[in-house]
Amino acid sequence: MTRQSVLILFKVFSTIPCFLSCGIFRQVDLLGTRLPGAVALAFHRMRLPGKRLVFTFAALIPLAAMASGCSMPPSVTSLDDILERQGIHNQVRYDYRCTAGAHRGASEEHRENTLAALKAADQNSKYAFIEFDVQYSKDKRIVVYHDKRMLRLDGSLRAIGNATFAELSAITGGQIVAYDEVIGMLNKKLNIEIKSQGDEREDERLVDEVIADILIRKRGNDILISSISDDVIRYVNRKYPDIPTGQVFWLTSSTYLHFDGLTKKLYEDISATQADYLMLHVANLLNIEDLLEFKPKGKTIVFWDFGDKMYIVHKDISDRLWGDSGWRTFINFLQYKLVSGFRRFTSGK
Repeated sequence: MTRQSVLILFKVFSTIPCFLSCGIFRQVDLLGTRLPGAVALAFHRMRLPGKRLVFTFAALIPLAAMASGCSMPPSVTSLDDILERQGIHNQVRYDYRCTAGAHRGASEEHRENTLAALKAADQNSKYAFIEFDVQYSKDKRIVVYHDKRMLRLDGSLRAIGNATFAELSAITGGQIVAYDEVIGMLNKKLNIEIKSQGDEREDERLVDEVIADILIRKRGNDILISSISDDVIRYVNRKYPDIPTGQVFWLTSSTYLHFDGLTKKLYEDISATQADYLMLHVANLLNIEDLLEFKPKGKTIVFWDFGDKMYIVHKDISDRLWGDSGWRTFINFLQYKLVSGFRRFTSGK
């Protein structure tokens, strides 16, 4: 064992009392995490004799700390850091883990939703998942494009749904990409947003085609379907109950009017559609206190911006990256608490 390893072990063991006194190992309800039955039952029984639980977790500290190398994956950040970057100075320190994803691919390095942006995001470890948007062209090719019209990116008033794929390719100089050209190249978990064109039957057809392809590829556990459309989310949850869903919001009344009832209404809305994820623009971080306070278990908050940033907020053990097991979520939770606690202790904060 090297001298450096000995020093790391010494620091880890010396911080155990600090971890315990800071309440890092607060007892959490693991029965709601879908852990393997025997594991969940074992942890549940361990809750009764508190000392046994504490010492069991204390025994895990050296292993977990050494395994993590006292660092977190590049895709992990904290809610406090996100708030600070957004210029929101909150007196409350939340210390919640957040998982970062690529919004419209690596869209700050490349044009959004292009093959280059999506491949770059898939190869960059700072993103744990990739989001992109799909809609139909006139000839029913599924294309990866965000806006209904092409004005913002291409200076054309042409609507995506009113042009063939060949025409869209000509307008974009070959940069627009079809869904079937990229899906096989992406290995990370995906958030596929269904862009409604205002025709409910066509929206449902698009959902069916995308999910059928996903299931053929045996990637059902890797996919989240999101949309701003209530009808799309209801349809997915009704026909494909095993596929997780996210409902997208930009600005709402609760963004700037921080009344309890308005925030609760957001959760009532996604409960009505049975969406699993509440997907909000980062402007809603202004209302973070109420969003966290009224968040029900089983509903997870995601923030996104107009750049390449998306963040899943892990407030409690039920908040997870879709497809992750309860056990993996718990290990990530434990690792984050260990590393963040260790950093605070060694920095004196």
